[in-house]
Amino acid sequence: MQHYYNVIIVGGGISGTALLYELAKYTDIESVALFEKYKSIASINTNGRNNSQTLHCGDIETNYTFEKAKKVKRTANMLLNYALKHGYGGKHIFKFPKMVIGVGEREVEFIKSRYEIFKQIYPYLELFSKDDLASIEPKLVEGREESIVAMGALDEYCAVDFGAIAETFADNAKKETKGVCDVHLDCEVYQIEKLGDKFQLLTPKGKYFADYVVVNAGAHSLLHAHKMGYGKEYACLPIGGSFYYAPASILGSKVYTVQNDKLPFAAIHGDPDILEKGKTRFGPTALALPKLERYRENTYLEFFSSLKPDKSVMKVFYDLLSDEDIRDYVLKNMMYEVPGIRKGLFLKEAKKIIPTLTESDIEFAEHVGGLRPQIIDKREKKLLLGEAKIDTKEGIVFNMTPSPGATSCLGNALKDVELIADYLGCGFEKSALEKDLLGSEEAQVLALNRMPGYVASAG
Repeated sequence: MQHYYNVIIVGGGISGTALLYELAKYTDIESVALFEKYKSIASINTNGRNNSQTLHCGDIETNYTFEKAKKVKRTANMLLNYALKHGYGGKHIFKFPKMVIGVGEREVEFIKSRYEIFKQIYPYLELFSKDDLASIEPKLVEGREESIVAMGALDEYCAVDFGAIAETFADNAKKETKGVCDVHLDCEVYQIEKLGDKFQLLTPKGKYFADYVVVNAGAHSLLHAHKMGYGKEYACLPIGGSFYYAPASILGSKVYTVQNDKLPFAAIHGDPDILEKGKTRFGPTALALPKLERYRENTYLEFFSSLKPDKSVMKVFYDLLSDEDIRDYVLKNMMYEVPGIRKGLFLKEAKKIIPTLTESDIEFAEHVGGLRPQIIDKREKKLLLGEAKIDTKEGIVFNMTPSPGATSCLGNALKDVELIADYLGCGFEKSALEKDLLGSEEAQVLALNRMPGYVASAG
């Protein structure tokens, strides 16, 4: 059994497997391995039951700015191109009508204004009037007195089984590799230690060694960093999300609602569940939980080790809870988890999407919903949104990837491949990756931009 690799990846979710695939296919690294502590790939947050099943490309998510949306679209297209290139359309990635609705005069004007701006990035976007919605999704307007408008698309890929995609990354990595590509399942990495110019990883199957290590272990990434003395300026606040089920007849489209700018978490949405056939899902809720994995009680101590509560952390909590909107949101989401009262309370939120929804229509989705590591910057005393990375410049990287980390997995992996190639001096077929995953037109533009003396036109 091989115990030394050029690169070791810790974590078998979609981020880790995406990196494994890119290293195997597009570099000349002689040996790479992935270590996953559970018996199968994508057992935790990448599992389709534990995330929104959404390809977040920025068109219907109102928490994205114009500039952020352009970046998100690029990485989302990488995943889409990968899936279609390998024939996963209709198998692991699906088309539904999708839209974001604006309810009430203020939100209606917001959606109309946003549509005029964002159709520059997404030419396929359409603006749907109340009459249009009555034809597309009748239950959005049935019993509704308020004005309503939506922007969206009727024939775009928008739903993903990220767990299945992660499995294909691992399988295709083994097929595409020019060297050794191993996947070690049921093999937790207990400890990582720097020994000279190598890293030693302690596992139940013995010690393994690597020239370079990437930790893609979700909420555990920061814990590993802290153990090695890195990232002490960061703390981890795990946020759990729950869902509610309704019959499939309730909704046939992926429907998002307008985000409250004050809230650091996504507004609820409703959509057909691609794994639980015959059901519509509403959610997610958002609740801070004192553990690093949603359904493992033995991660409580690990939570406190990664949070390391001090004055800086308490200041962030105080600032968040001092805002009335955020305080009400936190309390409301706590109540969504309490049996006996949660259905009635959540119903009020879901009725913004389906006004005629009744309490008998919905049920709490047991053991559904994951946990995302939100990072607190102790120096700035604020909650960081989006992906977070600790690049030590010493041959080890720690990635913490809350939503839309799954959508951005190939884009995030590309950043790590560049770091690895630079550190190890290995070959990297970047132009081939860009052609395959970004599309030929964008790849050509990027290639030209890298040529000396060439400057792309503003258009």
